[in-house]
Amino acid sequence: MKRIVFLTCIGSIALALTAWGAPRGKTAHGPARGGGARSAHVVSARGGGHTASMRTARNVSAARSHQHAIAATSRARSSSFARARMSRSSRMEAARARKPRTANARTAAVARNRAAVGRERSLARANAQRVNRNEAAKIRNADNARIARNNRALNRQRNLTMARNVAVNRAANARVVNNWRNPRFRGSNYAAFYNYNRQWHDRGWWRNQHSRIVFGLGAWWYWNAGYWYPAWGYDSNAYYPYDGPIYGYGDLAPDRIIVNVQVALQRDGYYAGPTDGMLGSQTREALAAFQADHGLTVTSAVDGPTLQTLGLA
Repeated sequence: MKRIVFLTCIGSIALALTAWGAPRGKTAHGPARGGGARSAHVVSARGGGHTASMRTARNVSAARSHQHAIAATSRARSSSFARARMSRSSRMEAARARKPRTANARTAAVARNRAAVGRERSLARANAQRVNRNEAAKIRNADNARIARNNRALNRQRNLTMARNVAVNRAANARVVNNWRNPRFRGSNYAAFYNYNRQWHDRGWWRNQHSRIVFGLGAWWYWNAGYWYPAWGYDSNAYYPYDGPIYGYGDLAPDRIIVNVQVALQRDGYYAGPTDGMLGSQTREALAAFQADHGLTVTSAVDGPTLQTLGLA
């Protein structure tokens, strides 16, 4: 605005100077239309008229040059001001044009950020759900495995109980063998039973014939060729519920051997009586049933093959 006022003032001054110089010029040069030479001569004749005319012409020329310069400066300044206005308008238009693009870019960035956050949250939820499903599956599998183990253990126990009941019943119905004078006992594993004969001797005789005599199963027993035998007559009051050989192992006395046999038969479900180390009818029935089930020769006694099958010898 200041530039416009300044240029307006300059223009007014230039016009005033032009108006001021124009009449004088015409006075000096006006008569030239009709007789320019004469007028010039008259002025010269008057003494100094030519010089004044020259000075006036120079002033007019200078004024006109100054006016032209002012006009050119005014036009240049107007053009610069117009260009500045156009540049500012262009910048303003560009700024106004950029504003929607910037707003759109910001909106798009916000939308992308929200979408990314949404994806992250969805992924986190999916991972949490997957972890929860895996944990639930592990718990279910552990529960199923525990139930399966319990069922297997229960089934084993039931089967074992049933097998024991069957074995005990079969043992109760088993026929106890007391006579080994049979061809099936002629083999080396059963020769002690086949050749067994009861012997009656006093204490002195047994001491002289055998170096190892022990008390067990309520009576006295002597050791001979891997078996324990009843020492009949060693004690006149002794009684032998079982009259026959007992296979020995591990340097154990006969009653200790019978206890081990009873425990093994209980383990396999053939014996349900007490582990008292007595080779009574119930223990011999369990032995007969075990031997029959395992394809052994039924001696109803403690022989070598039976102890090996029981895992004792």
